[in-house]
Amino acid sequence: MKVTPDIIRCEFIGNEAKVTKSMHPGYLGISGKIVDETRNTFTILHKGEKKKVIKNMAVFHFKFPDGTIVEIDGKILTGRPEDRLKRHVRRLW
Repeated sequence: MKVTPDIIRCEFIGNEAKVTKSMHPGYLGISGKIVDETRNTFTILHKGEKKKVIKNMAVFHFKFPDGTIVEIDGKILTGRPEDRLKRHVRRLW
């Protein structure tokens, strides 16, 4: 997978995610498969339990099916999944 600013347009449900940085200490280390996404949260299946993580309070590592691992700040992902398709993001690197 080619990593470009269009990565935010991808579907995240079903991918592996890990919270690497967070303002909330309880979110650190949560990892697993994303089972649901709302405007402001991801629901991650962590050790058999569903954990809700607020997007704008965390930085995530996403692992895509081809093995690519990408770090994305949750503030960029805030908003409804269908609205992310319309959003344009400046290249950050």
